[in-house]
Amino acid sequence: MTLSHPADRSDGSRGRFERLAEVASNLTSSPVFSGFCVVLVAAFVTAHAAGLSAEWQILAGDTMTAVTLLLLALLKNAERRAEHAVQRKLDAIAAALLEQNEGPEGEAHRALREAIRMEERL
Repeated sequence: MTLSHPADRSDGSRGRFERLAEVASNLTSSPVFSGFCVVLVAAFVTAHAAGLSAEWQILAGDTMTAVTLLLLALLKNAERRAEHAVQRKLDAIAAALLEQNEGPEGEAHRALREAIRMEERL
């Protein structure tokens, strides 16, 4: 098991984790999930306002904590994938500019074309 980020794969393929993270990211940015969060917060407030037993209040708080932790992990994953894609694009642009000053179109131009919209493939 390696500790490198999935975006750092040398073969450019997307594994199960990357596909799962993409689906989860799409789900958490949907109106359905926003509605779920509103209901969850309303349940938390209701549990406190109604003076329910401590067990119910703890359950509501623990559920919100778990959802927050999952959202944080998804946010960090999306941030790292976007950061990696931006860096690769900047590298390709710099190489293409350097190559342009040196002569005819070459490998750097091909890399620049491949880097366009890369964040959607990572």
